Amino acid sequence: MRTGTAHIRLDDGPVLHLRAGEGAWIPADGGAEIPAAGRSERTITTEPGTVAFPLCPHAGVGARGLTELTRFDVPSGWQDWLIQLFNLQVTPFSGHGYSPEAITELLRRPGPRPPTPAALGHDPSPEEFASPAMPRARGARAVAEELMRDPGLDLTVERWAARVLSSARTLRRDFLAGTGLTFEQWRLHCRLGAAAEFLAAGYDVDQVTALVGFASRNGLTRAFKGRFGLTPHEFGRKLRARPGAGGLTQRAAAARRTDDLIRMMRETDTPAPPEMLPPASTPSHTNDIHVLSWMYRGSGYLDIGDQRYERERGVATWIPAELEHVTGLRENSVSLPLGNASTADLHLTAPLQVRFSPAWDDYLMFCSISARSALRPADHNPRHILGLFAEQVAAQRALSVPMPTDPRARAVAMECLRRIAEPGGTQDADIRAEIHRAFRDETGMTLGRWRYAARMRIARDLLAGGARPSAVARRIGYAHLPTFSAAFSRFHGLSPREYQEREAARSR
Repeated sequence: MRTGTAHIRLDDGPVLHLRAGEGAWIPADGGAEIPAAGRSERTITTEPGTVAFPLCPHAGVGARGLTELTRFDVPSGWQDWLIQLFNLQVTPFSGHGYSPEAITELLRRPGPRPPTPAALGHDPSPEEFASPAMPRARGARAVAEELMRDPGLDLTVERWAARVLSSARTLRRDFLAGTGLTFEQWRLHCRLGAAAEFLAAGYDVDQVTALVGFASRNGLTRAFKGRFGLTPHEFGRKLRARPGAGGLTQRAAAARRTDDLIRMMRETDTPAPPEMLPPASTPSHTNDIHVLSWMYRGSGYLDIGDQRYERERGVATWIPAELEHVTGLRENSVSLPLGNASTADLHLTAPLQVRFSPAWDDYLMFCSISARSALRPADHNPRHILGLFAEQVAAQRALSVPMPTDPRARAVAMECLRRIAEPGGTQDADIRAEIHRAFRDETGMTLGRWRYAARMRIARDLLAGGARPSAVARRIGYAHLPTFSAAFSRFHGLSPREYQEREAARSR
């Protein structure tokens, strides 16, 4: 909880009330065979003005003992780390180019870290620990991804099939066709690979048995030796005999992060808050939709081809669809996704940026949570972020037009900018006389003249950016291109097309 108040209820139990600075552990239904009608009903409601980040940590060892709704205090200094954890869960930073052990290392207990299997350098070979091939069919792939995240889930094929709206027969067929393995073989390979990762991360055999879903230590030992030729104990002993600098895998690091969170909740051996968040980056990739990303803390960058776009604190950037790019965060930096837009809703061929002041932080966090989690208002409209961005762009583009300082007049000015695309705009007849007077005294212009100047300022930026005059006319509230052209020519002494040609020549 960053701000406000939230209320949580499981089934018909008592309501747990949370305030800013508190958190709650909400137990999952787990992997047990629970009838569909018996699954937990959970309700989370928030009061107006509340910012609450939902986190879905890995089912680490510590989490296995938490089966009840539990409230805990978030220690001072941990909020941004937890916000970054949310970002890693809902963006390509999660598991792609991000080094999770860097955060984990800030929280781990002192002591040597055993190497990953890849650091052994001999039999068993690193290839033996690679994840099994992923099935191609959508439903089977969703099941495989869930098992990769938490190999300890122990659902039947029928339950897995129901989760992805398929049948057990189809799911089995898709696994065999896509991987060459039956579902049971694929799950066993997944669990044994995860077991090797957890052993390399320092978990003992009993802990690993629980983490990867084996019913007994003996069962894990038989399967592990059959696959790798070593018992888990022998494998762990070999690792300890060969200390190295190998890093944690993503899955093992996620389990470690969860255990650190559990220790923090239980207030035993609470780790100190991290002093520095490590840098992060995505792989080179494309999106089929436009994505809006906001720098909450620090700085970052967006690389498209040879062009680098800097991203400073407070800057929100629309990343165009179908453009291959890399997004990066520098040390001690956090970004959050604010929303998406389809290519039908937004025409965008190059990144578009706008800056939000710190006063927007809580609201933009609320937008991010609403866009990327189930914790959202009942009337949530994903297109709202388009209007919000456009309003901020309009406000920034009008900065060279003097703004009134009188609070009432300034509110009218901002409303004019928000409604700049409406042909009628704000009706002067609805504005009180003292506000008209404030515009004249503080800007040297009447309200009508000020609105005209703001429209022309926005038009110049749009034309300089390559927008067609007809599109600019509509964007600033002119229904007809000739009317806009005449207004632009009166204000600037040249037509929109002539202005565009002049700016293009200057940029060469």
